[in-house]
Amino acid sequence: MGLCALLFLAALLVLLSLLIARALRGAAGGPSPFAADARRPPAPLVTDKAVRRTVLKTVFSADQVPAALDAVVVGSGVGGLAAAALLAKAGKRVLVLEQHGKLGGCCHTFSERGFEFDTGIHYVGQMQEGSSIRFLMDQLTEGQLEWARLPAACDVVVLGEPGRGRTYHICSGEREYFQSLKEQFPKEGAAINEFERLVKSVSRGTMLLGVLKMIPRALAVLLCRSGLLMWLSPFCRLASRSLKDVVDGLTTNPELRAVFSYIFPAYGVVPSKASFSMHSILINHFLHGAWYPKGGAGEIAFHTIAVIRKAGGNVFGRAPVQRILLDSKGRACGVSVKKGEDVVNIFAPIIISDAGIFNTYERLLPAETRALPEIQAQLRMATHGEGGFTVFVGLNGSREELGLEPINYFMYPGTDLDEMVNRYLASSREEAAKNIPLLFVTCPSAKDPTWEMRHPGKSTLAVVFFAKYEWFEEWKEKQVKKRGDDYEELKKTFVDTVMQTVFKLYPRIEDRIEYISGGTPLTNQYYIASPKGEIYGMDHGITRLQAEAIATVRAQTAVPNLYLTGQDLCLGGFVGALQGALLCASAVLKRNLYIDMAQLKKRTEATNSKKRD
Repeated sequence: MGLCALLFLAALLVLLSLLIARALRGAAGGPSPFAADARRPPAPLVTDKAVRRTVLKTVFSADQVPAALDAVVVGSGVGGLAAAALLAKAGKRVLVLEQHGKLGGCCHTFSERGFEFDTGIHYVGQMQEGSSIRFLMDQLTEGQLEWARLPAACDVVVLGEPGRGRTYHICSGEREYFQSLKEQFPKEGAAINEFERLVKSVSRGTMLLGVLKMIPRALAVLLCRSGLLMWLSPFCRLASRSLKDVVDGLTTNPELRAVFSYIFPAYGVVPSKASFSMHSILINHFLHGAWYPKGGAGEIAFHTIAVIRKAGGNVFGRAPVQRILLDSKGRACGVSVKKGEDVVNIFAPIIISDAGIFNTYERLLPAETRALPEIQAQLRMATHGEGGFTVFVGLNGSREELGLEPINYFMYPGTDLDEMVNRYLASSREEAAKNIPLLFVTCPSAKDPTWEMRHPGKSTLAVVFFAKYEWFEEWKEKQVKKRGDDYEELKKTFVDTVMQTVFKLYPRIEDRIEYISGGTPLTNQYYIASPKGEIYGMDHGITRLQAEAIATVRAQTAVPNLYLTGQDLCLGGFVGALQGALLCASAVLKRNLYIDMAQLKKRTEATNSKKRD
């Protein structure tokens, strides 16, 4: 490259940097939710069932809708609740509408026969004191949500039959994670060092996820098509390579390949179709450890809803939104909610959807709006994620009696994870039900330090694995819990197969089961409105992690006054949905909340430092 070309490139980079910096600063559009530190000493855990029901099971009533709304949010998952809370903290009156009877989306809990079950939050990373994510959650819940740290080796990989196969412990710690791998694979130091280098190089570029969604679309397109991102960013370069491709190039050891790849079920894509950058995001997410909400996942919704109501807003369940209302100029202006045989129209200047990209565009908008080029461009890039099946087990006995542990087991019968899972997903439902190649086994009751106080002498266990929506699709029109004997028999076959493996892991539980139930992709479709029973929303394959795809799906939609939030806007999982909420609230308030939050965090840390001195 000649001197002139280098000078031109340098000038272009400087210009782009200035444009991006200016775009990210944004124009202050009103009060910030991060104007002051909202944290206060945590109050004792609320265990009164009547009080909790008042918060988490409030049923929609038209006469309870607050007047003069500033925004309506469709869906009460963490993306919806967090966006609403951010707006509430900026002085906005927000109404959140949830189609299910329990609030919280995948953060909701349910009770059966005296057992409380979490539905989606199994563990969360980046909650160490001083982290931005912890600071954000503290602000959203005014410091009332507490977190319990899990053991350093909270993930265990089992390759083969429990007790006979090989077991590998995954340790947390920026150095310890990779050092423990070297201790378990002493001849693979070079491969592990290169894996570490690649994983950490991706972490330095993850801010691009937010930058590409916040800068003006034209500037984002210019960046994507200029080739600069591929040249400058390891995140973008590795986003185009599959996890399998990268890992196979690092080592020929089949067990190390499996251990490098073990956590792919946490975002729902097999190694040959998963972006290495997506995988690295998950590894980096848990490098500093893992945490579980004290009191269970329901505490997340419980304390966030309080912030929304404090500002004059409200959150209702059993409020299925039928459509988003548009005015004569095609702008979003409200929603229609089904209440019995009636439809109630609710109007607000801002509509936010946490219902997912497919529900929002294909179900809630009219056909002529759905046909807008910008919306079609997003839908072309999106595919449904894989369906999920969960087995919920209630046990008679304490954690100590049953030998349960506060860790997660990723269990595979062999080392070729890709081949096993692909073969399983391509098989008939009858064959699949008897040959399940991956299980995520976790004991929520063992992770929660308040559990024994709240549920003495009881324990819970959950098992999660992939399941095709198509295996259960023939019963989709049947009423929930009344889908017939054939459906129940198919579910039972899956559950029995799963439990035969779990009994080998935890042999003491076999005669202590008081409750057991299987939730299929149809269960997910009914309770959390996922169109194909998916857990993580849009598919997280290689296409989704490309720079242009990232820039295309943004908070502002082609419909004026309609915004997206949640995991389809950013990435799947709890923290991905939180990031979606920050992006959404930034767009609505017309100010960069990442900068606001960083400034408040810096001020707070300086104040606390002075107090300690």
